[in-house]
Amino acid sequence: MAPLPTYAQSRKLLATPLTAVRGVGPRLQEKFQQLNLHTVEQVLFTLPFRYEDRRQLRAIASLHNETRETFFGEVVSAGEQLTSRTRKKLYEVVVSDGSGRIALKWFHYRKAWLEKQYPVGRRGVFTGEVKQFGALREIHHPEAEFLAAGQSLAQYMAADPLSFGRILPVYPLTEGLTQKTARKIWKQIVDQFANLAVSPLPADLTRRHQLLPLDRALQEIHFPPNEADLDLLNDGHSAARKSLVFDEFFYLELGMALKQRGVLLEQGHAFQVSHLYTRPLAAMLPFRLTAAQRRVLGEIKQDMMAPHPMNRLLQGDVGSGKTVVALMAALVAIENDTQVAVVAPTEILAEQHYRQFQPWMDRLGLKVLFLTGSITAASRRKVLAALADGTVHMLVGTHAVLQEDVVFARLGLGIIDEQHRFGVLQRAALRKKGRHPDLLVMTATPIPRTLALTVYGDLALSVIDELPPGRTPVATRILPEKQRQQAYVRIREEVAAGRQAYIIYPLVEETENSDLLAATEGAEHLATQVFPGHRVGLLHGRLKPDEKEQVMQAFKSRDLDILVSTTVVEVGIDVPNATVMMIEHAERFGLAQLHQLRGRVGRGSAASICLLVHAQRCSEDGRRRLEVMASTNDGFRIAEADLEIRGPGEFLGTRQSGMPDLRVADLLRDGAWLERARQEAFLIADDPAFLADQRYADLRQALKDRWGERLELATIG
Repeated sequence: MAPLPTYAQSRKLLATPLTAVRGVGPRLQEKFQQLNLHTVEQVLFTLPFRYEDRRQLRAIASLHNETRETFFGEVVSAGEQLTSRTRKKLYEVVVSDGSGRIALKWFHYRKAWLEKQYPVGRRGVFTGEVKQFGALREIHHPEAEFLAAGQSLAQYMAADPLSFGRILPVYPLTEGLTQKTARKIWKQIVDQFANLAVSPLPADLTRRHQLLPLDRALQEIHFPPNEADLDLLNDGHSAARKSLVFDEFFYLELGMALKQRGVLLEQGHAFQVSHLYTRPLAAMLPFRLTAAQRRVLGEIKQDMMAPHPMNRLLQGDVGSGKTVVALMAALVAIENDTQVAVVAPTEILAEQHYRQFQPWMDRLGLKVLFLTGSITAASRRKVLAALADGTVHMLVGTHAVLQEDVVFARLGLGIIDEQHRFGVLQRAALRKKGRHPDLLVMTATPIPRTLALTVYGDLALSVIDELPPGRTPVATRILPEKQRQQAYVRIREEVAAGRQAYIIYPLVEETENSDLLAATEGAEHLATQVFPGHRVGLLHGRLKPDEKEQVMQAFKSRDLDILVSTTVVEVGIDVPNATVMMIEHAERFGLAQLHQLRGRVGRGSAASICLLVHAQRCSEDGRRRLEVMASTNDGFRIAEADLEIRGPGEFLGTRQSGMPDLRVADLLRDGAWLERARQEAFLIADDPAFLADQRYADLRQALKDRWGERLELATIG
């Protein structure tokens, strides 16, 4: 047996371009390029998305319903039919093998082509999902391969050993590339190159987790042995796939560990907690901090007192009290004669923070200023001058804070709110505003643990998992639009009892191709037709900041009974007297947004309700989202469901720059392996010898190969 190549040799061999592989001519090369596959390694790590059992062909009589099956048969009849219910045309071919019959059906077809393909008496091998609607089972739009005249089934199968007598991989395709051709190329590449794949994972680690060597894992995942368990393969739980998943997660988490360690290696501010401002603030607050707030504040203070920069993610559900924790952290930085920057993704949220912080800062004799893209040039110059000379203690603003000409005299702490709206680059931009300032990143959008460990894996995690006393859980009801009157009745009852209500619309103005009720028209209709005796206000994103503030203040001070709004209230208003949230076209909103909106009520001690009104025609995903909302108030359970429904890419919204793509692993399915890989990766990164010792040289190189330039760590050699 030939010795395995070194890691460096393996990398070189796997970088072989597909053009050098026998049988890959210009036409096939173009097809693989459309799949973004250019090298042997990219093909090896593009895995089958399912497997078919072709170890033996089943008789038609023993085919399983609701299962994808492959069987042999002869055409006994063929022709156009009418569907029994809608009387639409379809093409039906009946196939028999002596044990039974099955119908093959096409609903979209070219008649002349099917007549030519399926003459009576032609024999073939057919594949598709077996369904049972009437007495005769059927397959819609099957795949078919035909035997030559006079050829026996045994001869046909022997002539194509790659397609029969084994478990078959099914690959992603592009137009003009068939499974048969794809398998042939994949098989050739696996046979020629898989045994050259080497991973420098430490041997004791692979033993501990019972991982297959990389070469064997690649061979078995593409062409499993015949004794393999088909269900395990299709569920993604085979030993080969687990080994590849661990390998991928390990390097991802090793990168995260070193990013975190890179931060730790820098000299930051070792803050002292003198309680100069934090104690007076605690005395002024009209409430006591919850146990969860005190625990999280302790974790933050611990980080701030360390000589290395803090890099912490603070998660807390809507209304859990993150803002006061952030203010306490800010005061620790200010007590140490440094400045604080607070960055929020929208003007309305930045303004809310500014208005919340300003009264407390004023009472403590501290100066806070506000900076957004829409302030006048003269105001901006004043803000920048005060920042630069150090007379400002805190700057609150939007992305405008990250612009190059915004210079701090001595930035000690950066606070980023609603982190999911910012990428890694914005975090880096804020850090460059000072000499390794501490960084606190906040989000009210609960992030499932698997996602937090991958996207924010370089951040330490704090969670406020307790609501302040006096907050009541919000009941949630789903109503089809024909029952909208029930929602109106509930709103009238609450207003009559001295309470207030929100009514949320998804759009500001009707667009030509939209069937949505617009907020502007909706507000007019509600004020004149539905609630003529009540005071109805309108809030949307196109109002000027001072107009928005007027409307919000009017609602807060109870000059309005009902606030009709677009999603701008998702963040921003805290009105304990509001007890009803009615959301029109709720099926059009994402789960995270519905959860944020619902968090606007239940902020006082009175029982509150959220009414989700949906269109009669509601998609399966839309219905699932509404059912999740009605079943729980737990932000983390909602986030997990959101991740399942939408998948990680869409869950995050924008692509988070700085995170390598996952080629093999699935965050929903492989959470347990992520935890294991993270534990091992952080252990290795904690070894002081890792960055220089020769025995880790291949591991360091593999990390660089996987992460490319995204690590931004000069310390890895």
